[in-house]
This record gives sequence, structure tokens and C-alpha cells, in this order.
Amino acid sequence: MGKTKHTGPIKLSKKPDPNLWVSKVPFGLGKIKPHHIRDTMKVAWENKDNLPYATRILTQGVCDGCALGVSGLKDQTLTGPHICTTRLNVLRLNTMSAINEDIIHADIDDLRKMSSTELRKLGRIPYPLIRKPGDRNFQRISWDDALDKIADKMKTLNPKQYAFYSTSRGITNESYYTLGKVARYLGTNNVDNASRICHSPSKTALTRSVGVGASTCNYKDWIGTDVLVFWGSVAANNQPVSTKYMYAAKKKGTKIIIINPYREPAMDEYWIPSVAESALFGTKIADDVYQVNIGGDIAFMHGIMKHWFEMEEAEHGSAIDHAFVNKHVHGLEDLREKSTSYEWEQLVESSGISKEEMIELAELLANSKSAVFVWSMGLTQHRFGTDNISQVANLALLRGFLGREHCGLMPIRGHSGVQGSGEMGADPFVLPGGGMDDENRERVSSLWGFPVPDWQGDIVGVSLENALLPEDHERKLNLYYMSGGNFLETMPDPEFVEKTLSNVDIRVHQDIILNTSTFVDAREAVIVLPAMTRYEQPGGGTSTSTERMVYFSPEIKGPRIEEARAEWEIYMDLAKRVKPEGQHLIHFKDLYEVRDEIAKAAPNYDGIQHLKEKGDFFQWGGAWLCEDGVCPTPDGKGNLVTAELPELRKPEGHFYVTTRRGKQFNSMIYSEKDPFNDADRYDVLMNKDDGQLHDIAEGDAIVVFNQHGSFNGRAKFVPVKAGNIELHWPEGNTLIPKGVYEEFAGIPEYNTAVIIEKAETYFAHKDTRYVEKRVEELEMDTN
Repeated sequence: MGKTKHTGPIKLSKKPDPNLWVSKVPFGLGKIKPHHIRDTMKVAWENKDNLPYATRILTQGVCDGCALGVSGLKDQTLTGPHICTTRLNVLRLNTMSAINEDIIHADIDDLRKMSSTELRKLGRIPYPLIRKPGDRNFQRISWDDALDKIADKMKTLNPKQYAFYSTSRGITNESYYTLGKVARYLGTNNVDNASRICHSPSKTALTRSVGVGASTCNYKDWIGTDVLVFWGSVAANNQPVSTKYMYAAKKKGTKIIIINPYREPAMDEYWIPSVAESALFGTKIADDVYQVNIGGDIAFMHGIMKHWFEMEEAEHGSAIDHAFVNKHVHGLEDLREKSTSYEWEQLVESSGISKEEMIELAELLANSKSAVFVWSMGLTQHRFGTDNISQVANLALLRGFLGREHCGLMPIRGHSGVQGSGEMGADPFVLPGGGMDDENRERVSSLWGFPVPDWQGDIVGVSLENALLPEDHERKLNLYYMSGGNFLETMPDPEFVEKTLSNVDIRVHQDIILNTSTFVDAREAVIVLPAMTRYEQPGGGTSTSTERMVYFSPEIKGPRIEEARAEWEIYMDLAKRVKPEGQHLIHFKDLYEVRDEIAKAAPNYDGIQHLKEKGDFFQWGGAWLCEDGVCPTPDGKGNLVTAELPELRKPEGHFYVTTRRGKQFNSMIYSEKDPFNDADRYDVLMNKDDGQLHDIAEGDAIVVFNQHGSFNGRAKFVPVKAGNIELHWPEGNTLIPKGVYEEFAGIPEYNTAVIIEKAETYFAHKDTRYVEKRVEELEMDTN
């Protein structure tokens, strides 16, 4: 942890710099780019029925979009107002009125015809609902009857046979904490959350490398660092406010490096609406782009380190900060042996990056006095995600880019509730204040007054698979309680997911809106419970940003969904019905009591109990974790972790596929067109040379397929690394294999090998052995 405190926002230079301009043509006229003014007007129109309330949410509440931590219209990085289209798009979820009764009780088949985008626009869930097998529509049910039915079922089950899940949809730390506590009170460790589907390898890797699973630095450290590296992160699309920080960094002379298979237009050039100069002329963001193969990052990083060790042979101290390493780091010789054992040819083939390019970046970093590494799901969502992140940590440790200004490791968070969810204990591997080790489990059990189960809980993917276990199996999932989320659109293999969801006895959907998974059958009942938003929650709530700022978001005066309840209260009420004899152990009078207990259960959060008013916040851990190189590990030292080159398993002539986000927030899609590249949701983003090689022209109907599924789309040529293609998520999930998890963190794999055929060829041979034979060849080569 660190002793230095964050110094607050700094002023953005207003001096124009034409060298950063994309074009002298105002507002990027004629270019493919977002239309921020038009989009803002559209959002205002959508919220016209509740515009005063919408305005209060924007000016008083903490953003429920990404985890940059904008409170009202301000943050702790730069002075001046901050707002983005992502936050504006999410805004309507908070201001909608209730769904019309005629619609919510319509025939189930009519509702099933609607997409999640269409369902989202219907409005808020007005009251508890239930649908049993054979019912043609949802029936209204009272809160008491709904919770009693869930509780009665739980009483009949082994605690290993039910599970809880919580998404990151605007949920507050207090709700996560109560859920984690209630789950353990009810005897189960089967509690998971959305952050683990995104960033669990980040937490796991950082914990083993530097002793703490969170960003070690701040957004302010971007501004003035020598090098800012975005590795597998399209922050301009997923965290748009961050472009203002990138602009400020560029003005300070920071070099911005992008590492991604696709040269993402949003990370190349951006028109930042809250900066007049950028809004008019755009901003060149990327100084260099390294187009790595999907899954080739470990090889790329080994190449950088291999060259560093070669530099060291020529001149001691030319690449590695030996003073830092000798004092603060373990494992140098093992890492040297591993990185130098690979031949350059291996590293080039695996990474897709030339030797010259690897040396170029290696020397840039070696000659830099500071650097910040930022990454996201391009690194985490692999079966080797933890090793990916540990290699990033290796780069920082070898150069001493840790624990000081303008240096650090930052897993940038895409949702406002993600950082806090694991830290609050809504996780099968985590309790407040630490892991599930004996010491922390005993500490938390003593505080709570009941024993925390000592068996390993299941991750979300395994919980779903457990729905198909034999009836007499002790882990057969018979009740799944989900707070938000739509596994049909977030997990691999949607057909399999639907099968698992329909094989659960009782499925509970606690949410603010309907989605497609709500209409999947259950064996006994589907129960829908209406939740409050963070802005409706009495007593307010807190969320933790990427940079560990814990912000208080107050309750905001406005219209209410009459029967919606605060999520933490629902969990508490349910637990009391299942085990009334110990209800005093999980009773909280209000959210102030919850925050008081969080401060005791999670020592890093000591200070949360004092957050009560709009604008209140604190940062746990200080400005920089591992300050002065001292890590919160048993001996205070960081660990260099070796990693093998992953087997990419892409046969010759085939492609590796990954998924990307368009104009969307998580799986909530706001436009069928991507404003940065004009791609629609069913375009297959591929390299022009690959198209020519396979006799595919731009716009051709093509089929992407493998042993797991198929995807019908059209070829769109973009600057993506040859041999790699990208599809939009979640549409591309039909190709992703189920049951493939990262070894250390349990994150699902979202990348795989595929075949591409022109549609006319594919369908002409569909009834012959041609397609089946090609898939068999793919299976043989990738097994």
C-alpha cells in the first residue's frame, strides 16, 4: 500500500496543438466517426418524459456506466465537466416508467420474438412475476409469496445445489457485500459476479506478481508518463471519458502505444466532445500500433524481455533497473532462462510481430523513465489470461515501473460495480479483506458470527453446467438466483446455456428490465423480482472505480417503481425466511450499518463508513500501491512469473477469431452500426489479403464455422492482422466452445479457431461430407 495521497484533479491545457489534429476540416465532416451532438440530442429526446430527473442523475449521481468514477460531472483526474455517450445511453434505464401490463402479461411466445434491445425499451419491471411450466404468460405475485417460494425450495436443498450471481449493472458495494454475506449464511460458496467473466485473471495475476489485485496507479499517472501502453484495450469505445485523459497525456508529450490484432479506429483518432479543440479537429491518439496475433501476447512480451536480456549482455543496466530488481523482486534468473530459451523464429510466428518491431518497443521501454500499462479483455479472456497479465507485470517489475508517479499496472474496468464486487466477497474465491484461506475465513466467520463454508464454490460457468448433473448429485444446480445478467448473451455456446437454464427447478431473475433469458422455461418456476437502481436506493450507495476511488452516490429524488426494492434488502429478507433462527446475524437496519460493517470486514475499506453526502469519496491504498517498490506480499517483494508460449491451435489456412464490442454497453446494444468503422453486427472483420487469398470480395456473404457452431455474415475488410478475424459480441458467441476455462482464474475462453467459406460454397456442399470433413480436419489439428 502507499502513503502518498491522491492530489486531486489538474487543469487541462487549453493551448491548441495542431500537431495532434486529425484534420483541419471541422467536426470530422466526411469521416466515419461518432456524432456526439446528435447522439446527445437523441438521449435527451428519449428522456423527455423525465428530463428533470435525468438531469439530477447526471449532475448528482456517480456514473453507473464504466468504472472511471465520474461523480456528477466531475472526477479526480481533470477539472471541468465530463460526460460520455455510454453514460447517456445507460441513463434511460434509470428514468423509464414501468412496462405496460398488457405487454408484461402477453403470450410468452410473443415476448420471445423480441430482442433484448426491444425488451429493454419496454420499460421497468413493475412488480414480482412468476411463470410455471405450461403457463402462457407471467402472473403477478406478491413479494411475500415470491420470497416464500424461493425460501421453501432452498430449505429442501443441499446448499451446494443453489447458486447466486450478480452482474455489474449499477449495483453498489453494499449490495455485493450483503449478497456475499447472505450466501455464506445460507451455507453456500456458490456466489459469483460479472467481474470474473472480464477481469478475474487480472486480479489473480496481480496478486501473485505484486500482492494486490487492483490497479496500482491512477488515471493522473497517464498524463506525463513517458509511455502509455494499451494492451488488448479499446478504452476509447468502452470507457469514452478516458479519451480526455489520453488527450491530456498527448499534450504532455506522452507516447501512446496500442497493441491489438485490429487497428481500432477509436484508438487511432478520436473527436472528444468535451474538449473544444478535439471536438473540432479530432485528436491523433496512437503513436504506434503493434498488431499482434490473437493470443500472441505472451510471445510478444517474451520477445521484449529476450531483447532486454541481450542488451544486458552488451551493457549492464541498459535495459533492466537492477537497483529496483535487486531490492524488490524475486525470480530474475528463472525469467532470464525462460525468455532467452525461445528462438526469435518461435516468437515471431506466435506473436505475429516481427523481430524488428519487438526490438523497437523493447528499446522504447528500456529508454523510458516511466510507463503505465493498461489492459482489458483482449488479454484476460484467454485460457492463459493469468499468464498474459503476469507477463505485463514482469515488464513493469524489470523496469521498476511500479509504486511511483507516472508508473503502474492498470486493469481498466468497464463497469462501475466491477472493482468492488470481488472486494466485497461476492466471489467463490474471495471474502471481504482477502481470499478463502483458513486465516481470512476464520477472521470473517468471527466477525459475522457464523462459519463460512470451507468448500470451494463454483464459478458461473460450472454452476450452469451443474444444472445438467444427475438428480442425486450433491452439486446438481436446482435453484439459480441471478441479479441481472443474461447468460444467453454473455457466455459461450448460447444453445447449451439455454439448455442448462431450462434444467433448473427454480430460476430467479432480480433485475430492473427484462431480457431474453427471462423467458427460458424452468422445471418448476421462473420468478422475476423488480430491483431499484442505485439512484433509488434509500441511504445511497457506493461504488469503487478502476483507480480504487470509493465514491458515494446519493439517493436522488424522482419517480419510483412502486414495488421495486433495494437489492441488499431483498437478499436479507430471503435469508431470514430460509433460516429465521439466526436472522439477527444478517440483519442491517440501513445502509449506514452495512458500510460500518464493510469497514471492519474489509480493512482496505476503512473510511467507507464516513461516506454520507454527495461528493464524498476516498481512495483505498493511497495514490500508488507498492509505493517505493514495497509490495503487500509476505516478504514485501514482487515476483517475476515465467510462462510458456501458449499453443494457439490454428491450423494452416484457417483463422483465429475473437469478439469485439461495437456501440454497446456490455451486451446492451445501442446501434446496429459501429460509428467508428461503419460495420454492422453481422460483418466479419477480416484482412483484405486474406480475402483475396480465399477468393472473397468485400461484402460477400460468408459462413464462419467450426465444430462448435456457425455464423452467417458478410466480409468487411479492415486493418486486422492477417490470419485473424473479429466478430461482434455476443453475436459471435455461437462459435466459442463451452467449458473452456482459464486454469487459475476460471474465466471462459472467448477465442477459437475457425474456417471461413463463401456462403455459396458452404451451402452448396452442406448436404455432403465436405463441411463435415473440414470440421474434422480442424478438430484433428486443434486437439
